[in-house]
Amino acid sequence: MNTSATLSRSTPIAPAELPLARKFLIFGVMAFGMFMALIDIQIVAASLNDVQAGLSAGPDEISWVQTGYLMAELVMIPFAAFLAQALSTRWLFALSAGSFTLASALCGMAWDIQSMTVFRVIQGFVGGAMVPTVFATGFALFTGKQRALIPAILGMVSVLAPTLGPTVGGWLTEAVGWRSIFYVNIVPGILVTVLSALLVKVDRPNLAMLKKIDYVHLAAMAFFLGGLEYVLEEGPRHEWLGDPTIATAAWLSLVGFVLFLERSFRSSDPIVRLSPFRQRNFVFACLFSLVIGFGLYAATYLVPVFLGRVRGYNSLQIGTTVFVTGVAQIASTVVAARLSQRVDARWTISAGLLLFAASLWLFSAMTPDWGFAALFWPQVLRGFAIMLCIVPSVNMALNGFAMAELRYASGLFNLMRNLGGAIGIAVVNTWLQGQTRIHAARFGESLGESGRNAPEVIAQLAGRIGQVTTDSAHAVLMAQGELGRLVSRSATTLAFDDAFRLMAWMFVVALLLVPLCRTPAEASPAAAESAH
Repeated sequence: MNTSATLSRSTPIAPAELPLARKFLIFGVMAFGMFMALIDIQIVAASLNDVQAGLSAGPDEISWVQTGYLMAELVMIPFAAFLAQALSTRWLFALSAGSFTLASALCGMAWDIQSMTVFRVIQGFVGGAMVPTVFATGFALFTGKQRALIPAILGMVSVLAPTLGPTVGGWLTEAVGWRSIFYVNIVPGILVTVLSALLVKVDRPNLAMLKKIDYVHLAAMAFFLGGLEYVLEEGPRHEWLGDPTIATAAWLSLVGFVLFLERSFRSSDPIVRLSPFRQRNFVFACLFSLVIGFGLYAATYLVPVFLGRVRGYNSLQIGTTVFVTGVAQIASTVVAARLSQRVDARWTISAGLLLFAASLWLFSAMTPDWGFAALFWPQVLRGFAIMLCIVPSVNMALNGFAMAELRYASGLFNLMRNLGGAIGIAVVNTWLQGQTRIHAARFGESLGESGRNAPEVIAQLAGRIGQVTTDSAHAVLMAQGELGRLVSRSATTLAFDDAFRLMAWMFVVALLLVPLCRTPAEASPAAAESAH
């Protein structure tokens, strides 16, 4: 009996050999946990003004609610592969979901901005493990045609969360109050935690690894990624390296990066293995992931900002306008999944990058009057294109790895998409600020040409306003203000157009890299089994 029990404990688990229904149940639970973690970021982002008012926080303080979360999440994503081997996928995911739920409840009970920031950092760190873990587990569970569905489903989850988040956050805040955006995670979080502990038995722990953690490597990675995220988040608001705090963070990030690379190559037990980069397709897939993350998050950020800043839409109107992107993404998921089974991934991602570039080019023709109707087709095209980008890039990145290395590949690949998003939002914010000033200056030069244009416009506006007021001086002041608002809206809109146009060219450049890729090959069952 004892011998039998010992053999049972030492026998490796082969995830691909589990019953099909159980595999889909495991994957479904984990995918839902991933969706919960991803949508939380956007839900909170949409309600920051209400959180700020509720906690009596200043503008610089409230930014840490998002910055702290993203910094901590970015550190955990590559670290999750090490923890999954040490604790097992089952217990890492259950602990991640459970801790995320507890941290959400604490955020809802926060009594000041300091407590909120601490709880958000914890929430981001523990929740970050769910995203790369579900990618690696999905590829370990399924093979053949079933595996082709995994990147399509997870890609849809990845892009739906940013699309639905602002709508859900705005609705919850208006209907129930800002604390509900954290409490809404409690019931689904408990459900995911319990089901993960009961069902996700796909590998065994190796607790001895916890005694071999290279803490210098971990600290270097934390300084590198945390500092980089801080620079990218706060840089556009504080003149980048002109601000001493941002300059210090940038320097610490650079030092952390050098030390991180040194420990990655020299440590006997590195917490992040860079061996996946030996595969040519993985390198290009990570580059595509960086570009896709840039375009996905930057475009998802720019459209609501345009609608709020230029059109004056409220959160509900914005959510209704951008919702069509999510519908297009759902429709394209089926197409992308089928193409991944029948067409070379290089052709699919070429079509996706080209269509994404075309959608961004359509956005670059925006005027201050664009609303739902004008934005409809550019958003539909972008939503359809993104799945044609994500599905083949995931296949190119994760096919061909055995389970042990698959975890690290998943963490690094997802890290690239998150970094792309952080870089994208920081860059487009900088573009917007700079280009808005440039266009406003050009408008000023044009209106002041020959000393005639601006006075004539103001006189015409004052004449119209004078029809409803007898105070001519007040009419002139109102006319000057109205002209200023028109110039500001037009300059801001042109800056948005410039940002979309530059992103379109970036996707065209990425398209030129596709011929350098090879057709991805799946890892052999023997290799996957030996990894356990």
